[in-house]
Formats: sequence, structure tokens, C-alpha cells
Amino acid sequence: MNLTKLQTFITLSECLNFTEAAEQLYCSQPAVSMQIQSLERDLGFPLFDRVGKKLFLTKQGEHFKPYAEQIINLISSSKEHIKQLDNLAFGTLSFGASNFIGVYLLPAILSDFHKKYPGIKINMNITSSRHLINTLESNKVELLVLSNRIPINESRFEFKTFYEDELVLIVNSQHPLAKKEECTLEDLENETMILKPSKSATRNYLEEEFKKYGFNFPNYMEISSLEAIKQGVIHGLGLSIISSSAIKQEIKNGLLVKVQIRGVKFLRGVMYVYHRGTHLSPAAMQFISMLDQKSI
Repeated sequence: MNLTKLQTFITLSECLNFTEAAEQLYCSQPAVSMQIQSLERDLGFPLFDRVGKKLFLTKQGEHFKPYAEQIINLISSSKEHIKQLDNLAFGTLSFGASNFIGVYLLPAILSDFHKKYPGIKINMNITSSRHLINTLESNKVELLVLSNRIPINESRFEFKTFYEDELVLIVNSQHPLAKKEECTLEDLENETMILKPSKSATRNYLEEEFKKYGFNFPNYMEISSLEAIKQGVIHGLGLSIISSSAIKQEIKNGLLVKVQIRGVKFLRGVMYVYHRGTHLSPAAMQFISMLDQKSI
């Protein structure tokens, strides 16, 4: 088994078309077929099935794919790390981040990082928490930055909460609550709350916290986009509770108003996560150092 066979398998598993795989790999279609057949002989089981003119991964192929990706990505990252040993004049910082963290919290830190290490290419993948875990498991990224409400396998991953993010109640400037310094939970009973969908980490966190006070959301609507939630509040669709980091400009411009809920405070941690026992690149280590300086 060699890396060429593994890369051929990964490429074909993505497009499921020999002609397209050959074009992507800059080789002939028979060469792709030979590589796959050779890999299947090495492994002792089939990786693909043909049904009519369509190609499908076998059950064995589906299970083998993440291991093949891990091997290829590990080799690639090891080369990257070695290049950075002498200096950080060039290289790549590759990591994943959840939406609000990648959009609102990290840009300022990345700006400082870029000023200090202008030769390092920054590759930040912003996606759902569930998908982020998959990218880390397959070594597509070196580390993740996400909410510490996300369950992490402690036997496989090292993680540290480095920042505490406050979620706040927001209303538009014309709402009656905007004129109050604080409100009560009873003030919210007849309001419409704009929330993330039920499977989101933020939604789960808020529901758990409100249960502690014996409160639920009698009237609510679901919007998956954080930006759309802010626009919904601005245009009077309802109220919401979101990260204070995400509304700085709207508060400054008078479009939104923060209102304290009496006796209630929403705090959630932000953590970075990486493989336990892994050798992080010098760029990743410097980035983590900057995250640690963000601690409050």
C-alpha cells in the first residue's frame, strides 16, 4: 500500500466517477482503475460497487475512507510542521471554528497573528460543530475553536476553555423594554423570542438555563442564521438572546439595545480542542498562545 493508492481512493470516493477522478489526478482512467484494484488486493476487500453505470462505496469502503483521509492528512501536516521548525516565515495555520466564534470573536486575534507572522497562510473553516468534530478526527485541521457546551471525547482530545462569552437579551430601539435598564422573566412571557433551531448548541444551552428559572418560550420562531436573527430583532419580529460579541456594531449604531434580565446571567465558555498527544505545528502553538492571552 502506498500514498498514491490512498489518494486515488479518496479522490474517487468523492466524485464516484473514474473519468472525473482521472482528470483531477492528471492520469488516465485505466491508471485509476489499476490503483483501486491494487489497493483492494492489499486490503483484501472491495472498496467500490457498480450498479448499472453508477459507482458506490461498499460498506468496507465507507469505513476505510476516514482512515485513508487521516493517513494522507497526517503526512501532509507532518511536512508542514517540519517546514516551520526553523522559522515561521511561511507555512499554514489550519483550524476550524463554529459560526459566532469564527465570525465575531477570532478576526481580531487573527489580525494580530497575521501582523506578527505575515508569511503564515490562515485557513479557517467555519461550519457546524458536528462537522467540525469530523474534520478534526480526519486530521483535516489541527485544532478547533468552539463552544465548551459541545461534548468532547476526553480520551482522544485535549481541550481548554480560554474565554467566557456572555449572551444578552436584545430588543430594537423602539421596543418598550429598550427604555428599561432591566426587565424580569415575567416581562418576556408575552414576547416572541427568535431562536436558533432546536438542535443548535446555543438553543440547547438557553433552554437548559431557562429551565433553572422555571421559564420556557411560549412564543418563538426559529431562524438558523445569526445575522438574520439580528435583522429580525431590528425589524420588530421579536426579541432574542445572542452573544454580546455579535452585536457591538448594532449597539453602537443604536439599532439594538441590550436589556439585563433581573437575576439572570448567561455565560458560556469558548474552548480550543486538538488531538491528545499530537505534535502541533509551531504556527498552531503560537495561535494557541494568543488564544490563552484572550483569557478573562
